[in-house]
Amino acid sequence: MAKKSASKRRKVSGGGSQDRKDQKESKLDEQDLVEEELPNQKQSSVTSTSSDTTMISDGRYRNKQRCLVLCSRGVTARYRHLLEDLRTLLPHHKKESKLDPGAEGAGCAVNDICEMRSCNSVVFLECRKRTDAYLWLALAGTGPSVKFHVSNIHTMDELRLTGNCMKGSRPLLSFDESFGRIGHLKLLKELFVDIFGTPRGHPKSKPFVDRVMSFYYADKKIWVRNYQILEQQATNAMEAREAKKESGQDQATSLVEIGPRFVLNPIRIFRGSFGGQTLYKNPSFVSPNEIRAAERRAQGNSYVERKESQKKRTARQAEIVVPEDPLDSVFR
Repeated sequence: MAKKSASKRRKVSGGGSQDRKDQKESKLDEQDLVEEELPNQKQSSVTSTSSDTTMISDGRYRNKQRCLVLCSRGVTARYRHLLEDLRTLLPHHKKESKLDPGAEGAGCAVNDICEMRSCNSVVFLECRKRTDAYLWLALAGTGPSVKFHVSNIHTMDELRLTGNCMKGSRPLLSFDESFGRIGHLKLLKELFVDIFGTPRGHPKSKPFVDRVMSFYYADKKIWVRNYQILEQQATNAMEAREAKKESGQDQATSLVEIGPRFVLNPIRIFRGSFGGQTLYKNPSFVSPNEIRAAERRAQGNSYVERKESQKKRTARQAEIVVPEDPLDSVFR
C-alpha cells in the first residue's frame, strides 16, 4: 500500500509540474502578444499626437536662445538709452561693452564675441558721425543678417507713457499682413521672432504674457511699438453689463503703449552674418549723407541766387536816370 501511495504521489507531483509548465508557456505567449501590441499602440499614439495641432508644453527651458546686445564706440546718449530699453525687452540677452571695430571691421569682431559667449543671435547698434544710427540684426555664424537705418527714436524715459508691464515677461509678437505677403518681409519676420521672442522657461523670464510687441509696415519702413495688455475690471454691475454688451466679456481689454518706439528702414539683407551674398537691397533708401549734402547744396544755391538778385538791383538802379527839368531853375 505504501508503494502504491508513493507512486500516486509521484504521478500527482508530475502532473502538477506539467501544469506549471503549461502555465509558464501560456504566460510567455501572453507576453509575446503584449509586446507585439505595444509598438502598434506606440505608433497609433504617435500618429494621434502628430495629427493633433495643440501640444502641451512642460514649461522647461528647451529653446535655449541667447542674444548678444552691444553697440559701437561713439554712440550718443539717446542711442545708448535705446539700447538699454532693448535689453529690458530681451530677458535672454547677454550684455557686452562698447566695441571698437578696428581695421578688420565690426562684423568679424562681433562673430568672435558671439562664439565666446555662446550666443545664437546679435543686436548691434552702430553710430556714425554721432548722428546716424544703424541697427544690425543677425543670426550668429550662419546668418542671415539685416542692416537697418534707425529713425524717429523715442525711449521709455523720454515718452513717459502710462503703460507698464512686468520686467522679464514674455511678449506676444504681432505682425502686419504685409509680413506674410512680401518676400523679404517674410525673412525679417522669422528674424524678429528669433530675436525678440523670449524663450519659454528662461531663468530670467517670467511666466506671464502681459505685453504685445507690434511690427507694422508702412511707407516702406517698419514701425515698432510696444504695448501693455490691460484688462479693466468693472467697478459695478452697470459697467460690467455695458462691457459685456460691447465686447462680450466681463473684462474690457485694451492696449496701453509702454515704449520704446522707433522706425526701421531696411537697407540690405545678407546671406551670412555681417556679410556675404546680398539677398535684398532697398532701392528707395537714400543715405543720410546724401540728404545733408542736398540740403547744403540748396543753401549754397540760395546764397548764389541772393547775390545775383543784388547785382540785378544795382544795375536796374543805375539804368534809371531822371531827365533834367528846364523850369527847375526858374522858381528858385
